[in-house]
Amino acid sequence: MELMSRGWQRTLLAACLAMGVALLGGCKGGPEGDAQAKEPGADKAEEAVPVEVVKAARRSIAASYTGTAPLEARAESQVVAKTSGVALAVLVEEGQHVRAGQTLVRLDPDRARLQAAQSAAQLRKLEANYRRSQALVAQQLISANDMDQLKYDLENARAVNNLANLELSYSNVVAPISGVIASRSIKTGNFVQINTPILRIIDDSRLEATLNVPEREFATLKAGQPVLMQVDALPGKPFRGTVDRVSPVVDSGSGTFRVICAFEGAGTLQPGMFGRIRIDYDQRADALVIPRLALLDDQGDPAVYVVRNGKAARTPIKVGYTDGEWTEVRGGLQPGDAVVTAGKVALRDGSGVQVIGEPAKTAVAKAQAKGEKQ
Repeated sequence: MELMSRGWQRTLLAACLAMGVALLGGCKGGPEGDAQAKEPGADKAEEAVPVEVVKAARRSIAASYTGTAPLEARAESQVVAKTSGVALAVLVEEGQHVRAGQTLVRLDPDRARLQAAQSAAQLRKLEANYRRSQALVAQQLISANDMDQLKYDLENARAVNNLANLELSYSNVVAPISGVIASRSIKTGNFVQINTPILRIIDDSRLEATLNVPEREFATLKAGQPVLMQVDALPGKPFRGTVDRVSPVVDSGSGTFRVICAFEGAGTLQPGMFGRIRIDYDQRADALVIPRLALLDDQGDPAVYVVRNGKAARTPIKVGYTDGEWTEVRGGLQPGDAVVTAGKVALRDGSGVQVIGEPAKTAVAKAQAKGEKQ
């Protein structure tokens, strides 16, 4: 019994010693223990946000107004038949260019030709009677009243003959303007009624686009300003034109005024194409600009993140013109300042940054710290 008590006491003593050693090890301090405890937290504190930057630089920039509008022909004509008759020949097809005065359709002229011949015969008869009557007037063999009647009949017959010749000329349907045949609604052999539209001609040599511009731009847009246009049907191909005219009146209902831009057709542009139009009304040759993507999306005043000494500094700026992907900076930045264009969502004022494509500054700082400890 005594032996068992002594063995139990030795076992209990060994257990207490082991526990004391473990507690002593856990309470051990010193530089190495501190370094091991702080190192994971230090790595997390030194982690930088990867960003992309672009340096502010000088370049030319233009102030412009942009809008969209369909292209329209400056002149258009519905060709109608001015007399009735059978179409003996249709001389044009859709898409064919014609000149003003060119014959497009020939109608049956027989009835009109007979009427013209009949009126011409009657005119010659009355002209002969009038000449004989003039000789009789000198001999006082005819009264002045009869002479006036003969003169009236002659003038009436001459008018009837001119009208018959005009009707005869209508058997040839001619183009009222120069342009291209846009549509044709007649075939050879069709009977054509008077005043019936049979062809449509559009003048595609000069096209127009009408913009409804807000009244705040009334003082900036003037006739003669350069215009740049792109159309969906011809992607990647710009077309240049000018502001042809500006309406002097602002519509009170919509608060807009009309600006008409003119473009040379030259067979490439066609009426009905949808145009995306830009009117440049001012130009600055040496402006300080940054990418428009660098502007912060918050609701405050315009600002950007500028990278200085490895940190992001929120910097308010004063902006000017915006030209495509570029924004003019009128104050707050200097040429060469690196503004953040990608990664700015994760930034705060004073955040550490790692510029993509440049050496990691945090790694360099770590190496220097280890060298100083050794």
